[in-house]
Amino acid sequence: MAEENKTKYSDAELAEFKAIIVKKIEKAEQDLDLLREQFANDKNNGTDDTSPQFKSFEEGSSVMSNERNSQLATRQEKFIRDLKNALVRIENKTYGICRVTGKLIDAERLKLVPHATLSMEAKLNQR
Repeated sequence: MAEENKTKYSDAELAEFKAIIVKKIEKAEQDLDLLREQFANDKNNGTDDTSPQFKSFEEGSSVMSNERNSQLATRQEKFIRDLKNALVRIENKTYGICRVTGKLIDAERLKLVPHATLSMEAKLNQR
């Protein structure tokens, strides 16, 4: 059956997508752990004994670094949540169906963006 006429992915295809998603979750969780570890290390950056004029610069830099790490961690947490939601859609056999058009999302798009819930058609129409 041609992909254009398909209304959902087969169990074998869903298993393939699941494997991709599980790998991405593992990598994303490792990255999140690194961000959290870096954030914890930034709290004590060893500048207690430096001269006062440099200390204020370092504190400002540290605040910016902490904010950036916090933003990255928040984005990473959202990414992991979206990937886990994709696993739920696989279990429900609704994975790969565009939530706007109801059409099947292209397999190549799902391999690149496995948490996608919109087809390219719907994504482009959002603008």
